[in-house]
Amino acid sequence: MPQTILTLPTRGQGLYEFTGEVETFVRDAGLETGLLTVFVRHTSCSLLIQENADPDVRRDLDEFFRRLVPPSDAPSMRWIVHTLEGPDDMPAHIKAALTQVSIGIPIMGGRLVLGTWQGLYLFEHRDRPHRREIVLHLGS
Repeated sequence: MPQTILTLPTRGQGLYEFTGEVETFVRDAGLETGLLTVFVRHTSCSLLIQENADPDVRRDLDEFFRRLVPPSDAPSMRWIVHTLEGPDDMPAHIKAALTQVSIGIPIMGGRLVLGTWQGLYLFEHRDRPHRREIVLHLGS
């Protein structure tokens, strides 16, 4: 069964689309029908399927999560104990717990069965740049 690991560099918090890389993997695998499992190997980022037409959607989602879970040095977050890795670390773990680290996407006709405006995103929750590993696994 085809599988690979994508390495995606990030520049800080935000949504990073990688739909194209996944489409290429699926096309090159030659599988007509099946299920693609996408899994991110980290605890401070997550995966989303989200609109890829209007960049305002990504900005609004990022801002919503920043307001929902502010940095641990914010007055409302003084209860956080895990602070050794910086004020963005524990909030990043919380954001990842609220979203998902694995997504299943059906394959039909050798293509991802995504809606017209759907794209696949890595949702980086840390402030500084990282190199994130995303496992792609195709099963029939």
